[in-house]
Amino acid sequence: MFRSGSPARMIWAVALALGCATQAAWARFQVPPPCKNAFSVQQEQTEGAKVAAEIFKQMPVMPDNSPVSQYIRQLGAKLVAVPPGYRWPFNFHVVASDEINAFALPGGAMFVNLGAIRAAETESQLAGVMAHELSHVVMRHSTCNMTKQQSVGTWAALGQIGAAIALGNGALGSLATQGIGMAAGLGFLRMSRDYEKQADLLGAGILYDAGFDPRGLPQFFETIQAKYGEGGAQLFSDHPNPGNRMQYVNAEIASLPRKPNPTVTSPAFVQARALATKEKAYNAKEIQAGAWRQTGKYALVSGGPAQVIPATASSGGGRGGAAAARLSREALGLNDRMIFYNGQAFSISYPESWQKGEAQNGSVAFVPPNGAGQSGIAYGAIVDGARFKSAVTDENQLTQATNAIANQMIQQNNGLQQAGSITSMTVNGQLANAIELKGPSPVASTAERDLLVTIARPDGAVNFIVFVAPEPDYPSLKPVFSSMAQSFRVR
Repeated sequence: MFRSGSPARMIWAVALALGCATQAAWARFQVPPPCKNAFSVQQEQTEGAKVAAEIFKQMPVMPDNSPVSQYIRQLGAKLVAVPPGYRWPFNFHVVASDEINAFALPGGAMFVNLGAIRAAETESQLAGVMAHELSHVVMRHSTCNMTKQQSVGTWAALGQIGAAIALGNGALGSLATQGIGMAAGLGFLRMSRDYEKQADLLGAGILYDAGFDPRGLPQFFETIQAKYGEGGAQLFSDHPNPGNRMQYVNAEIASLPRKPNPTVTSPAFVQARALATKEKAYNAKEIQAGAWRQTGKYALVSGGPAQVIPATASSGGGRGGAAAARLSREALGLNDRMIFYNGQAFSISYPESWQKGEAQNGSVAFVPPNGAGQSGIAYGAIVDGARFKSAVTDENQLTQATNAIANQMIQQNNGLQQAGSITSMTVNGQLANAIELKGPSPVASTAERDLLVTIARPDGAVNFIVFVAPEPDYPSLKPVFSSMAQSFRVR
């Protein structure tokens, strides 16, 4: 899970030609050209920091002054001194999770689980998994993922860090953490096998340059696979094996000039691992349950002290946060006058009392007062767009596009499922489809009903609207949703 550096990276052949005395760090692997990326470096850092702030609310992050956290920061400092390209402002944290895993967010915040520290047998193995994560940041893989997702309309349940919706009263907060009444996650951290291979190879070079035995990287994956199998550790879910991982990494290592006495382990690692073994590590269900919040042992913000974390903060996993409250009929604005919204690519009418939030990518949310909060959107609608490889110009192609969007939603939101078949319709002369879905709602003990409406655009793209309501209120809101859909016009 790492991301790539800026175009201004140094090519070692050029450096040597200019008389640079520094030894080349990569004998074979060259960082690939930058991907098409919709995010600037500054945006990546800003939005990544927002997600990192939410991680502190959702997971038991050990305070920076804990001995284990201090060790991980010191180890990370050795690694970040050597990668090529832009100098990302890396920072390192430890999560009291028993899962064998680590992840790095866009911009450079890295979180290492206690489970990974315990599982590493040597310092070079632990440094290896950290170097792998660091490489995803250097090659900007996360924002490359999000750029690709946006290009085909997969907005990842609005878990994209770049889509920040700001309502007047801040109810929605950031789409990085809210979702649309469905689960919002860190799906952008799931890497392709190509990205995993790139991170393996660059990670081995980073280990080598930082003075560690680069064999620690393949050894860590090999050790975990031998103990738990491919499906037995979260590490392999988030870091899929590109195939022949040991073979190509060891081949890369064999091409590097030998260094005398590379670091394999250290007394500091032995001590930190022993301390990590004594720390309480929570499983995924325990983290989601949130009892750790009241222990006073974990930090609410980066660099902050251990403290009791408010129960209203977003909880780990799924939608998070306290359950939303069900709204009264009066609060839903069922009899409101409809007012007009003119967007970048569409216009639509919505109830006058509802709040409007616009995202950076052009999507827009419409929510009744108190219809959204820490737990996500419980009531309302969101409008977004999709562009597929082939233009959508007829009913058959629109049906395929509708299925693709619905399946994306289902795959990325636990418990969501299709509740009916696709219905063909027209919206102001444009081909359109409608399909209902159902799943868990942010409203306590209540199911949710979602209506997905897709509209073919004259330019071959697709606009789609997702209407959201708790199931008991869906019949009352359906006329409002229908009126909004029929008012929709492409621009």
